[in-house]
Amino acid sequence: MKEKLLRYLETFLTQRRSDLINQVLEYRTRYITIVLEDIYQPQNASAVIRTCDCLGIQDVHIIENRNRYRVNPDVTLGSDKWLNLIRYRKYDDNSIEAINVLKKSGYRIIATTPHSQSQTPDEFDLHKGKAAIFFGTELKGLSDSVLKNADEFLQIPMFGFTRSFNISVSAAIILYHLTNRLRDSLIKWQLSGDECTALKTKWIKNSLKLGESVNSYPEKRKDDQGETQDR
Repeated sequence: MKEKLLRYLETFLTQRRSDLINQVLEYRTRYITIVLEDIYQPQNASAVIRTCDCLGIQDVHIIENRNRYRVNPDVTLGSDKWLNLIRYRKYDDNSIEAINVLKKSGYRIIATTPHSQSQTPDEFDLHKGKAAIFFGTELKGLSDSVLKNADEFLQIPMFGFTRSFNISVSAAIILYHLTNRLRDSLIKWQLSGDECTALKTKWIKNSLKLGESVNSYPEKRKDDQGETQDR
């Protein structure tokens, strides 16, 4: 039924749009995912989301312990509608919940911090398995919950008087290095056929204008419209 729905939706696309969606899907990955912990400046988190779309990262996990994240459309430029934003905001310590969910999904927990055992993006071993890379605020960094439960640590070498990058800059540097290395590797980092079908279906819906006859398709489900998931 999912394939049938996809074939139906594809009839509404131009060939150019269909080709673009297929091209983007080729470079999408869940082998690396990003986790933003309690970011209080929405423009920074929004800039990270835009970077993830540009570099092929499909999932962004957002921990909301004290601060609620709201998409800044002037920064994301619509990039958020192509990604899965998974929010953690039900508990006092949502960081532990995110860590548990990600570990159950087979991810290593990677904390970005100037830790004594930190690796650089060039040293980081991608072959050891999927990686969830955690970013904290510029002022306080990551919480003790993340640092105590991290499997590995990652940092960007710095050579100036200032000892920290803006979070959006840090994410961009790290993701650029790691995704380039990932695409050049023999690791199976691309999405599965089922994942591609699900994403393509969602992206086509996002590409269509409101009022198109796709809304009358009998198998259409209400939850197909959502881009954000709560944990």
